[in-house]
Amino acid sequence: MNTIANPGQGIIKVSWGGTLGFTLMAAISVLYSGPLRTLGLLANLALFLTGCGAFLMAFARAVGRSRTENIGVGGLYFLAGCAPQVVRRQLMGALSIQVVVGFTAASFRPFTTVASAVLVPVFGLGLAGLWGARHGSFGPR
Repeated sequence: MNTIANPGQGIIKVSWGGTLGFTLMAAISVLYSGPLRTLGLLANLALFLTGCGAFLMAFARAVGRSRTENIGVGGLYFLAGCAPQVVRRQLMGALSIQVVVGFTAASFRPFTTVASAVLVPVFGLGLAGLWGARHGSFGPR
């Protein structure tokens, strides 16, 4: 992919890197207990908190842009109509994998620290919002 044609490649790479790491850690957490499961909990919380930070940064940036542009929640966080299809597919694909892996892992080990995996999709949603707030194209107000 060309960085100039598709800005925000760093956000996309971070999203996929987090998704890959999460998927591996979730599998390990389901299969093993003890310190590895604790490490999985810490990874889940780190991704969740990173997603919360990205979500808030996206919101703050969007508030500034909303003075001159018509920004909706669907466009900002789900990239509906504001991002090139290739970007939307990448970020929503990573988010979808996070949702599936998170709920699958939690269903295998409910009532354990593995259930914290359901928090991780906030990471993907926050990064998608950050991409939308920084690079999305919205109509004028």
